[in-house]
Amino acid sequence: MMLVAVFGAALLVAVLLSGLAARTVLSTSFLFLAGGALVSDGFLGLIHITPDSGIVSVTAALALFAVLFTDGMHVALPKLRANWKNPARALGLGMPLAFVFMALVTHYLVGLDWTTSFLIGAVLAPTDPVFASAIVGRTEVPAKLRQLLNVESGINDGLALPVVLLLIAAAGPTAGSAEASPGKIALELLLGLVFGIVLPLLAGALARFRLLGGEPKLQPLLPLATGIILYAACHLTHANPYLAAFSAGAVLAHVSPEAKASFEPLGEALAELAKFAALLVFGALLTPHLFGDLSLGGYAAVILAIVLIRPASLLISLLGTRISRREKLVAAWFGPKGFASVVYGLLVLQSGIPQADKAFTLIAVCIAFSIIAHSSTDVPIARAFDVEDLTGIPGKDEAPAPRPQEASADARP
Repeated sequence: MMLVAVFGAALLVAVLLSGLAARTVLSTSFLFLAGGALVSDGFLGLIHITPDSGIVSVTAALALFAVLFTDGMHVALPKLRANWKNPARALGLGMPLAFVFMALVTHYLVGLDWTTSFLIGAVLAPTDPVFASAIVGRTEVPAKLRQLLNVESGINDGLALPVVLLLIAAAGPTAGSAEASPGKIALELLLGLVFGIVLPLLAGALARFRLLGGEPKLQPLLPLATGIILYAACHLTHANPYLAAFSAGAVLAHVSPEAKASFEPLGEALAELAKFAALLVFGALLTPHLFGDLSLGGYAAVILAIVLIRPASLLISLLGTRISRREKLVAAWFGPKGFASVVYGLLVLQSGIPQADKAFTLIAVCIAFSIIAHSSTDVPIARAFDVEDLTGIPGKDEAPAPRPQEASADARP
C-alpha cells in the first residue's frame, strides 16, 4: 500500500507541474524516476523493490505494450506505404550499426566477453518514443520526422527480442529452462504479427455488424477490449506482444477511425499511467550502490551510447535521403532507451548467465541517463520547430519546398 500512496503523491505532483514541464526542460518522466529513487532502499527506504521483484517486469511490460498500442494508432498506413524507405533504413541499417558499435565499446571499455557485449548491444539497440513524446506527438514537428521515429521505435522492440534471447542462450548456462531456438523465435514473431492484424480486423468487423455496435459512451472500450484480449493471447501462446501491440494499433486505426478517435483520450491517459508506474518502479532500482558498481569504463560506454553511437548510426543510415540536415540531427539525437531495454535487461539479469549482474548494471545506468537526457530536451527542440512555423522563415538547413506532386506525401496530418 505504501507503493500506491507514493505513486498517488508522485502523480499529483506531476499533474500540478505538467504545465511547467510542457514549457521547460523539466520532465514529468524524470520526476517519477527521481521519486522512485528517493523512496527506495537507497534513500528513504519507504518501498523495497529489487530487480527480481515481479512488479518490476510486470509494470515495464505493461507500459511498453500500452505505449506501443497507442503509438501504433498514430501511424497512417497510406502515408507509411508512401514513405517507408526512411524507417526501413533506420531499422535495417541504423539499428544493426548501433548494436555492433555498442558491443565494441562494451567489450573494450568494460572488459566483458564478446557474447555478453553483443547481448548488451542488442538490449540497448531499441528506441522508445515515450521519452521523446514532444517530438513524436506535436503536429508542428514535420510529419516525416515524427513518422520516422514512431515507426522505428514501434518495430525495433520486436526485432531486438529474438537477438536478445539467442545471445542469452549463447552466453552460458542460464537459470531458466526456456530454450531460444531460431525456429521458436521466428514463430513467436509471426504469431505476434498475425494476432496484431487478425484481432483488430475481427473487432472492427463485429462493430460494423448490423445487429451489434456499442453505445457512444462505450465505444472507447472497443480498442481497450481488443488490447486486453491481444495481451492475454500473446502471453498464453508466447507470441511477441510488442510487435502485436504496435501492428494492432495501426490496423485498428485504419479499419475503424471512429474507434481510434473515441479511444484516443482514454488510451493516452492509460498509457501515461502505465508509463509513470513503470518509471516509479524502475527508479526504485537506481540506488547509490547500483551506480557505485559501474566502472569508469562503464560510464564512458554509457555516455558514448547516448551522444555518439545512436547519432552516428542513424546519420549513416540516412545518408542520401531527402530529409533536411536539421531533421536528420533531431532524429539522430532522439534514440532514447526505454521500457523495451528495461524488460530485456531484466531478462538478462534473471537468466543467471555468468556476467548478468555487470550487464544489468550497465544497462540500467544507460537507461537512466538516457531518460534524463532525452525527456528533458524534447520540448525545447519541438518548440524550435513551432517558432519557425510561426515566423514562416525556414531554417537555412531546411530542405527545398516539395514539388506539387510530392505535397500530398509530405503533408502534415
